[in-house]
Amino acid sequence: MNKSILVVGATGLQGRAVTKRLLADGWRVRALTRDPDAAPARALEAAGARTVFGDMEDVATLIAAAEGAYGVFSVQPTVGSPGTAPGFAADDEVRWGVNVAEAAHAAGVRHFVFTSVAGAGRHDSEVLPLNVASKWRIEQHITKLGLPATILRPVSFMENYTGGYHLRDGTLATAFDPGVRQQVIAVDDLGLFTARAFAGPREWLGRTIDLAGDELTPIEIAAAIAEAIGRPLPNVQLPIEVIRQAGEDFAYAYEWLNERGYRADVSLARRLHPGLMDFRTWLARTGAARIVAFLDAPRAG
Repeated sequence: MNKSILVVGATGLQGRAVTKRLLADGWRVRALTRDPDAAPARALEAAGARTVFGDMEDVATLIAAAEGAYGVFSVQPTVGSPGTAPGFAADDEVRWGVNVAEAAHAAGVRHFVFTSVAGAGRHDSEVLPLNVASKWRIEQHITKLGLPATILRPVSFMENYTGGYHLRDGTLATAFDPGVRQQVIAVDDLGLFTARAFAGPREWLGRTIDLAGDELTPIEIAAAIAEAIGRPLPNVQLPIEVIRQAGEDFAYAYEWLNERGYRADVSLARRLHPGLMDFRTWLARTGAARIVAFLDAPRAG
């Protein structure tokens, strides 16, 4: 293919997976970065992408990066995302998402893919967690602009179980109810869905879909990880008050997941992508090795 896709958020978890998949499928990829000389940007260049300067705070740089591109993939960090600056808030996330959409509109791109989050469509029936509500606000602006768009709404990523987000002191430590199934998806599968959307505009333009690859209880997740890595990994439920000390919004997000959840249709996602990874398949392919590397890494102090 001689068409270019601008990947916004290219050095993040989703952006790297999308870039990898698009390059494998033959697309030309422009990887947006604020620092083309940094190691993550150089790694994208080595993989075959072309890094371009851009800042989600600066619409002019985004327009320049998107000019002449066939499509734009857009993802923004949410509150609490690794690497966000202290004080990064939902309004910042929304502003960044709106800026990217505005730039894509100004540049006249033919296909805009935005990754939101599952559950965003239930905005009129329940109070959404802050990170879900912010994605919905960006979705609304995309619709207002009339962008030719596909909106993908993934659930939580399996990759959250490969580091300190859920792994603490040799345990799986979360505030999830141990008996409530939590929905997860591999980030590589989000990359595949994105590539399919760009390759199949007749099927995907105008479509909004929640995406999940598996649903398991925390006890089942801990057991699957323990089996895959060959060592015990007890599940520990953190009291919600411990989470509340970090912020009321974080506590409510856990309560929402325990009581309401994402409710994505796993069977629909699997019909669209029969090779969709379940949790055990993901562990066998990449997850277990990453978990072992994290558990065996030396800790400061």
